[in-house]
Amino acid sequence: MPSLFKSGQNYPNPFNPSTKIQYRIPNSGYVTLKIYDVLGEEVAALVNKEQAPGTYEINFNASNLTSGIYFYQLKSGNNIQVKKMMLLK
Repeated sequence: MPSLFKSGQNYPNPFNPSTKIQYRIPNSGYVTLKIYDVLGEEVAALVNKEQAPGTYEINFNASNLTSGIYFYQLKSGNNIQVKKMMLLK
């Protein structure tokens, strides 16, 4: 069972057009994984549901987005992590 809340760095990074984001949650709870542009606008919601403890991997396809820097935010309970990724087309 995982003992640590953690969002891994997406791979590959930079990416075109898709990348994988792995994360780990130690407790059951409501989880959100959202993508934001540099202006703070939400451009995608990849996860928005209850999840059991464990390690997860999500594929993000950004073929509809323009090149640039994006941020992904993982939330579960009181835990929040934000990481940066770069889309190069």
